[in-house]
Amino acid sequence: MEYILGVIILILALVIWSYLTKKKHFKEIDRLEARKNEIMASPVLEELSKVKQLNMTGETEVMFERWRSEWDAIITVHMPDVEELFFDAEEYVDKFRLRRSKEVQQKVSVKLNEIEATIQKILAELDDLVGSEEKNRVEIEEIKEKYRHLKKSLLAHRHTYGNAADRLETLLDEVTGILQQYETATENGNYLNARELVLLIKDKLASVEHKMEMIPDLMAEGLVALPNQLAELKDGYLDMVNQGYPLEHLQFDKEIFQLEQELEHYKAQIDVAETDEVAKGIQDLNESVNVLYDLLEKEVLSRQYVLENKVKINEQIQILEYENDKQKAETVIVQHSYHLNENELEGQRKLEKHIQSLSKRYRLLSLKIAENASSNSVLGEEMQEIADKIQNLKDEQVIFTGKLQALRKDEMEARETLQELRRKMSETARIISKSNIPGLPEDYKAYLREAKESLADVEDKLEEKPLDMASVQIFLEKTVASVGELLEKTETLIEKMYLAEKVIQHGNRYRSKYPSVAEALRLAEEKFRDYEYEDALNTAATAIDKVEPGSLKRMNADLEHISS
Repeated sequence: MEYILGVIILILALVIWSYLTKKKHFKEIDRLEARKNEIMASPVLEELSKVKQLNMTGETEVMFERWRSEWDAIITVHMPDVEELFFDAEEYVDKFRLRRSKEVQQKVSVKLNEIEATIQKILAELDDLVGSEEKNRVEIEEIKEKYRHLKKSLLAHRHTYGNAADRLETLLDEVTGILQQYETATENGNYLNARELVLLIKDKLASVEHKMEMIPDLMAEGLVALPNQLAELKDGYLDMVNQGYPLEHLQFDKEIFQLEQELEHYKAQIDVAETDEVAKGIQDLNESVNVLYDLLEKEVLSRQYVLENKVKINEQIQILEYENDKQKAETVIVQHSYHLNENELEGQRKLEKHIQSLSKRYRLLSLKIAENASSNSVLGEEMQEIADKIQNLKDEQVIFTGKLQALRKDEMEARETLQELRRKMSETARIISKSNIPGLPEDYKAYLREAKESLADVEDKLEEKPLDMASVQIFLEKTVASVGELLEKTETLIEKMYLAEKVIQHGNRYRSKYPSVAEALRLAEEKFRDYEYEDALNTAATAIDKVEPGSLKRMNADLEHISS
């Protein structure tokens, strides 16, 4: 029973599988058939009927016959072949020859692709032909109107185009010939060729219109403005030559001749309406003319600058030389009192050489100005360079003079600092005397000797001739540090002495009660008598702090309060 049930289930599974597989293949066949119907619904006949409204001659007739032949082949040959393939595919599915059916379906797909590509090509060519006819019909009227407008404008304003009017008329006549070709092509059904002619006519009319717009302006520039500017340039040049300007370096005659030759060439190009070349050429000519104007103007401005500044520059050089002589004399005087290093002296010597060189250069420039042999622009540039160098040398003179003055200033400041250090040393002696200190410890005496010696060294250095301020500054810095340290040591010494004395006096109350304190105080008093105040303070304070903690801190605070 179970075996029979298993067989039944297997048979049912096979039946279901077969049904689903065949359904899948039939579905694909249905899809291909729907695609076939969609392709066949393409409006080829409708579009072909539009062609019949055109002149059925020439290329239109040839193309129509080709399209109709291709469509007939699709209907009578290719589609029947597809239908037969559909029948075979369905039959193979029914017989469960699925692989063979799939191969046939692939053939159907390829055939449909080929048919669709042919139809799309037909429709595209139809659209191109019919569209060309429609565009030609619309645009040719605009073209004719544009032609009539340009022709009328040329006739009405012929004088504004000069000799170029003949060339413009020839170009419009060429358009007339192409229009006739267009009419012939249209009558013969050659609409695609007619389309090319329409586009050619549009380009030619646009070119003629562009030329007619540009020629009046180009004539105004080339026949009037530029010749006038060249004439003005030549007159200005001759006038400047008569005034004595040396202008040979400009090669003016050669440049003017070249510009006039180019202008004649562009005039001839205007006559044949070559506007683009002329426009570029006239722009270049204008730039060249402006360059010549600028060069002549530069010569005029340079002469003005030279004439206005030659006396002024000469005076400035004389002032430089005078200041240099003063500076040399001052340097000699300063050398008697101060030590000048070799770099500073070399700087002064270089400055003198530069002034001498600049003076010589200006004398040569003055000769050139007098001889009038060089261009004013060159003379002006050289004079400007000299003026710049004069200012630089003035600045260097100011800097060097400042260094000389700084030496005196540094000496005065050093002497003032020395006086202040002497005052501080006197203040130290006064503090020591006022404190009634029993004596001075040896280490303090060493600080005192060092400070006095440093002070004496500075005094000796300041008395040397010539005075070496660099050395003075070194010794002075050392003395400032020594005196400052001595003041700090003095204040600390007196403070320790007072505090040690007070601690010992305070500790006397514990002598009889604490033998250890009595011994410590005896040692502290011995150190005090030997002027070892800090050791005396430490010995007494340590002993007392054991029997009266915090006592040293309180006494120190009391001492600070009294001092303040």
